[in-house]
Amino acid sequence: MHTHRRLLASRPLALGLVGALIGAAAPAQTAPAPFEVAVSPSRLELQARPGQRVGQSLRIYNVGTQVNTLAFRTLDWSLSEAGELAFHDELLPGSCRPWVALERRTRQIGARGNEPYRFQVSVPADAPRGECRFMIAIEGVDPAQVAAINSGGASLNMPVSGRIAVTVYLAVAGARPQLELVRVATDSVKSQRRPVLVVRNSGDAHGRLEGSLKATDADGQVFELQAESAPVLPGHTRTLGLTLDGGKKAEGPIRYPLRLSGTLDWDEGAFKVEATLP
Repeated sequence: MHTHRRLLASRPLALGLVGALIGAAAPAQTAPAPFEVAVSPSRLELQARPGQRVGQSLRIYNVGTQVNTLAFRTLDWSLSEAGELAFHDELLPGSCRPWVALERRTRQIGARGNEPYRFQVSVPADAPRGECRFMIAIEGVDPAQVAAINSGGASLNMPVSGRIAVTVYLAVAGARPQLELVRVATDSVKSQRRPVLVVRNSGDAHGRLEGSLKATDADGQVFELQAESAPVLPGHTRTLGLTLDGGKKAEGPIRYPLRLSGTLDWDEGAFKVEATLP
């Protein structure tokens, strides 16, 4: 039996439309049939021991009124400290994609239908402690391309009508993040000043911040700022934005100085924040 490190319920469903990629922007060529597909969950965070086989499943939904022909593959990916995401059809050094077995390469899902889709990760007995990361790409294709896909002829450059990429994180041998809140500061995006958190991960698995902070500006407005819940990969130092939370927003323009207080959670602990941004 496998154990879950965490299955995030805050974003349980990924939706795909023509030319759209959930989780990162990537162009896709158009095709006559619409790509109206959803996947649950939108990402998986699991644990395994060396030598263990982990089985999991996704549920694929066709929310459209036409039959959808879908192709499935694994992809490597990389994420820069600036948050730039890249996909790699080729195996990156240290890739764990050879551990992954997909149920099938293609599948048809009827209009308004849904189907489970299974995969397994077989962790080698000599696998070192660390985090296995890959994506399962679900792509809309023309039925005429199915034969090429099933014969191994698919490539990242083949025309697709849409794509959803579900990220899988597998912590091997107890790998875990170790986050440090380096500082609370401000930066500028499109000439707009914003509060940010600088976070370092010295662990061997990715981590995320969750939660919001109480903010009071120079005019006495009280509102909440939500921490960006983007992954911080091992060895990375990332700048994460604090954005206005839908629960309690500012009624007028925000004026500095800005006082922040509250607690932000992460996988293995929490940060108590008390800061003033001049």
